[in-house]
Amino acid sequence: MHTNVQLDKDIKCAILTVSDTRDYETDRGGQLAQSLLSELNVSIATEHYRIVKDDIEAITHQLKLWLTSSNQLDVIITTGGTGISQRDVTIEAVRPLLTKELEGFGELFRYLSYTEDVGTRALLTRAIAGTCDNTLIFALPGSTGAIKLAIEKLIKPELSHLVFELNKDIRN
Repeated sequence: MHTNVQLDKDIKCAILTVSDTRDYETDRGGQLAQSLLSELNVSIATEHYRIVKDDIEAITHQLKLWLTSSNQLDVIITTGGTGISQRDVTIEAVRPLLTKELEGFGELFRYLSYTEDVGTRALLTRAIAGTCDNTLIFALPGSTGAIKLAIEKLIKPELSHLVFELNKDIRN
């Protein structure tokens, strides 16, 4: 068991909601993600919260903007578009950008969803996580229950440790 790693800086995070129907007033998932992360040493600048349509080009474009920005992000969390309908293309946009996939995240998320939340409907989610160079990316379902489960049970307990591990080889 590792000890809880404390970083000497705020973790810079972006939230991307993928939805054809949500706007900034009705995006409960994106708002919940921000609220849950605010309990940690996480900062989310106004320009790092966006809503895009369920469109692979729109998702990829926004992610690439953030990933190539001079203001290096530690974490990007997407919500929505991880199911199996024809419009669910978040995974197809995220996966090609990943340098390394964290397979355990999706496995644990589906296990926890199955045992604590939705039962066998958990098999419908394709939630994933990974890294793109020195940025973590988590692709979560859009439901508030799924967002709460992923952030509280998986992301929050390990976020400082993940950011530390991802950056330890580039520190002076």
